[in-house]
Amino acid sequence: MSSLSDYRDALAGRDHAQATGIVTQLLRDGADPITVLTEVIAASQRDVGMRWQRGEWTVADEHACTAISVAATRAVAEVLAERPLRGGSVLVACAEREWHELPAMIIGCALRAHGWDTTVLGAATSPLRLSQHLADRGPDAVAISCSVLGALPTTRRFIEAAAAAGVPTLVGGPAFGYDDVRARALGATAWAPDARSAVEAMAALPTVVDALPEPPAAAATEQALLDLHHRRTVESLRDQWSLTREPAPSAALTDLAADTLNQVLHAISAALLTGDSRPISETAGWIADVLAARGVDPAAVAELARLLPAELAEFPLARELVAQHFVLAC
Repeated sequence: MSSLSDYRDALAGRDHAQATGIVTQLLRDGADPITVLTEVIAASQRDVGMRWQRGEWTVADEHACTAISVAATRAVAEVLAERPLRGGSVLVACAEREWHELPAMIIGCALRAHGWDTTVLGAATSPLRLSQHLADRGPDAVAISCSVLGALPTTRRFIEAAAAAGVPTLVGGPAFGYDDVRARALGATAWAPDARSAVEAMAALPTVVDALPEPPAAAATEQALLDLHHRRTVESLRDQWSLTREPAPSAALTDLAADTLNQVLHAISAALLTGDSRPISETAGWIADVLAARGVDPAAVAELARLLPAELAEFPLARELVAQHFVLAC
């Protein structure tokens, strides 16, 4: 698709006007809006993420490209705003700790393209703010985007708030993985892997849902405690891990190591919350790939696998999950 390569060239050149011009022209030429959203904007953004993971681009590069893609998505939204409404109303949001607004914007645009009256609340919306919007607007559904594992606990609170009002929820994003296991565990009404599927799933949602049952007590308690002591645990691991004890490490490596420790604890928390162990093995693989791309000795990952069980001595469920799934991934 030439428009995809042109758009990627615009991102690589940090050309805001060219990127928005490409998507606007595609829509004027009759292109399907969801195709533009998914096969141009979203596909290019995934490529940006992979370039960072391979060490080809910096975090600043990634942020600059994301800002351009946000502007391009807004350009799509402006075109779609002229179309008539012919569906129900949907609140689209990211839960607290989820600062990746672009996926939610894309879902909002995709639903608007099919006539839904969408209100995009944006990044890091609190459950209290969501509850206020539920009371004020009385939407037919809530769509929740979650890209990072660390936002799954707050996504659960979003789902609880919506269910308490009888409103069904549709969830999606990389934090949910490749099937509906985590979504169902959190109590979501439905899960969608992409924007086109989200449109189909939204049309099939029930009108009203029941309040959610309580999650398994032992895992929920341990997850909450792990969350409470997250910062302390990260600092303890940082003091022990050779990667973060190297004399005068570069600022980039220091930031990456800190992100690595945060990610692995979020993965453990997600596994406790959902009963799905895959976040741990997937995160271990991600850590290995990211560090290898930056020339870090693979032994650093194996060392982290040894440090984690000892650090989690007060969390028996978490310790067992790490012992079974993080080590195997290394």
